[in-house]
Amino acid sequence: MAKLFASLSSWGLGPGDNHCLRGLHGGFPDLFATSLTVSTLVVLLALIAQILVRLRKGEIGLNIIALLSMGSALAIGEYLAAGVVALMYSGGQYLESLAEGRARREMTTLLSRAPHQAIRRRGGELQEVPADAIEVGDIIVVRRGDLVPVDGIVHEDVATLDESALTGEPLPATRKKGDAIMSGAANAGDLFSMVAMKPASEGTYAGIVRLVEIAQRSKAPMARLADRYAVFFLIITVILALAAWLFSGDPVRAVAVLVVATPCPLILAVPIAWAAGVSRAAQIGLLVKGARVLEALGNIHTLVIDKTGTLTEGTPTLHAIDSALPEDELLRLVASLDQASSHVAAKALVEAARARDLKLVHPTNVSEKPGEGIAGEVDGRRVAIGGIAYIASRFGFTINHADRPGTVAAAVAVDGAFAGVLLFSDKLRDGSDRILASFKRLGIARMILATGDRSDVARLISSGLPFDEVRSELSAEQKGDIVKAEKTRGAGDDDWRWHQRRSRACCG
Repeated sequence: MAKLFASLSSWGLGPGDNHCLRGLHGGFPDLFATSLTVSTLVVLLALIAQILVRLRKGEIGLNIIALLSMGSALAIGEYLAAGVVALMYSGGQYLESLAEGRARREMTTLLSRAPHQAIRRRGGELQEVPADAIEVGDIIVVRRGDLVPVDGIVHEDVATLDESALTGEPLPATRKKGDAIMSGAANAGDLFSMVAMKPASEGTYAGIVRLVEIAQRSKAPMARLADRYAVFFLIITVILALAAWLFSGDPVRAVAVLVVATPCPLILAVPIAWAAGVSRAAQIGLLVKGARVLEALGNIHTLVIDKTGTLTEGTPTLHAIDSALPEDELLRLVASLDQASSHVAAKALVEAARARDLKLVHPTNVSEKPGEGIAGEVDGRRVAIGGIAYIASRFGFTINHADRPGTVAAAVAVDGAFAGVLLFSDKLRDGSDRILASFKRLGIARMILATGDRSDVARLISSGLPFDEVRSELSAEQKGDIVKAEKTRGAGDDDWRWHQRRSRACCG
């Protein structure tokens, strides 16, 4: 920056010196100077507004030095120097906002999904009210496809919920009367009623939204560190600038100090590095939630990883078939029927049948009970597939099936008789073991699996993988608590290692 200013000063754009810049102004020095002044003033006005906003919050940043350097350069006629600083500042701001916008667009999907309306039942009447107006004890009716507006318990009937946005579990969950349900889950079945146990502002989904909003407001640690010492740096810079002017008698010397002291790495280099990092991460499917996350990656020693959609594929696949019929024939019948269903397990069956080149036909007389099962006719045969309990009760026979960890079972009936059991599982991503091992080689000392799945599923999926700890049946908030606890533990470990190094240094 010092060399740059020396070059600019030698060129000079002050009154009477415009002839030195024929190569830059193209023979129009006044027009060139005016354009630089106007563009710099635009940046100055925006910078002043930003500084005033921060001052109201009690924050003093290094952008004050940028303001002083631009303003003083304009005041003494160093238009090019002022323009260069303005370009760096506005360019850095633009790159930073570009990177933030990329991450914010991805997060907006989550924020916009928050339930805003609810249907409350009072005195036999249904009232559509804002979710924030729901009080503890209110009876809420949740229609098919609606989001659960608040945390509560099932009041009547059975609720079939898509909780993938909360737990990552791809298969719908069935909740019976008295079972707890979380806000943000989608009703994947018939209409049901629930009792509100928390206001919307204290619910599960509201907690997730708060975490995202905090991430969006985060600042890069380097910027925060610089802002912390901004007052001292500002005072020293102003004193040096005034001293340069006083001892030299030349105001240009003061401007030189201010321009050189303008924090170029924070104004331009940090935003460029962050924008490049966010873009690179987006190319490989990673969402960087804030500047703090990106800058801290080089220093992490503990990894807390989710299961569904991260360690695993995130969608159910056909794992095994226990069939009383020829296996391909059973799969052809149920896959043909499931062409009429939007259930994620139905899609898995259709894909498995097509992978075996089985010829599927169009089903007829289809009836589906969301979250329970589906029935219809395929090639003149009556076919039904659904949960074990649902199929057994519907057709009046007993199904002897032992649960297998990590799988979900569905029973099949053909022409009223038991025909078999299909097992679904969420498959581990290819190469997961190699990736986790590479994390260890990169210096990750501790790895934790944190999942909302059952403990038996978590143990099965983590078997053979280098996890130091496996935590299961967790809510999104509890996963966040684990991260906070590990951060505290990490700080303690760092302190311990520092004392160990100090002890060895003292004791030889």
